[in-house]
Amino acid sequence: MDWLIFLCGLALLVFGAGLLVRFASTIGRRLGISQLVIGLTIVAFGTSAPELAVSIQGALDNQSDVALGNVVGSNIFNVLFILGIAALITPLAVARKLIRQEIPWLVAVSALVFVMALDGRIGTLDGIILVVLMSTYTLVQLRQSRAEPETANDDDVIHSRSWRTGILFLCAGVLGGLTLLVFGADLLVTAAIGIARKLGISEVTIGLTVIAAGTSLPEVATSVVAALRGERDIAVGNVIGSNLFNLMAVAGIAAIVSPGGLQVAPSLLAFDMPVMVVVAVACIPILFSGGRIDRWEGALFFLYYVAYTVYLILYTQQHDMLDSFKFAMIWVVIPLTLLTATTIYLRSQKSSVP
Repeated sequence: MDWLIFLCGLALLVFGAGLLVRFASTIGRRLGISQLVIGLTIVAFGTSAPELAVSIQGALDNQSDVALGNVVGSNIFNVLFILGIAALITPLAVARKLIRQEIPWLVAVSALVFVMALDGRIGTLDGIILVVLMSTYTLVQLRQSRAEPETANDDDVIHSRSWRTGILFLCAGVLGGLTLLVFGADLLVTAAIGIARKLGISEVTIGLTVIAAGTSLPEVATSVVAALRGERDIAVGNVIGSNLFNLMAVAGIAAIVSPGGLQVAPSLLAFDMPVMVVVAVACIPILFSGGRIDRWEGALFFLYYVAYTVYLILYTQQHDMLDSFKFAMIWVVIPLTLLTATTIYLRSQKSSVP
């Protein structure tokens, strides 16, 4: 029965993502909002609704491991798995604005959340700071988009005088897509948790894997559908925007509503949160290199997520190879990747100089 519910939830996610991308991008174009900002705000916030619901519920139930593990695991999943899969489907062109502003912002916020967690707790004041940052970020995005509207060269803008006649239909489409996404994610996560608990997996690991992947499936479906439709700015912007929303809004609100703030598990602080920061930092040289994510880079992201999942499995089982694998990941694989990405970036910059 759990597997049947899982498949039903997955079907709702895919269909809901199609509706969301189609209607949200249409509304944004008609309002003069760029596709990138649509992906960073409307689509990203909508697809992060499951993470928000799960983390708030976990915080209210005093299950900080689930609430915070969901945020950390989702951010790692979004970059490594979603961008990896989307880039394998089609190379993703990265907008200059994303490189110049959003990637550095993601790195800074990731580091900030990690620093906040160093004392073993993300407190209420920390949560308020994160929510204020989220509000400021959203306002800046909308103001910048309105200040630099897209060129009026498509049928939606040509018929802008009559666009209001269909605004209710378009809004209904967005709400319908979001509803299907949230409902589908709820079904999928409920079934996945049932399956995982039967296998004896801990709450921290459930939050980092099953719940993180399950609540991130709206992002998977949305970015994949956007990539297939050629909406590459939405595909990339959705991932970056969702990660920012997870760190500032989801973690922030969960810390506010949780009695005494969110407790940070030692395992999260020792490994998973540093990995989250490194993943954000790794985007800088790779996205700067040629302003695109090529298929081989997507494959690299995907393989790293497989390696991260292997680590979590070894950790859950307390396998004898755990320490050796962890040492190799932290001191060999991750530094080698950063060095390789930096070298590629420097070479691309050198070759571009006349």
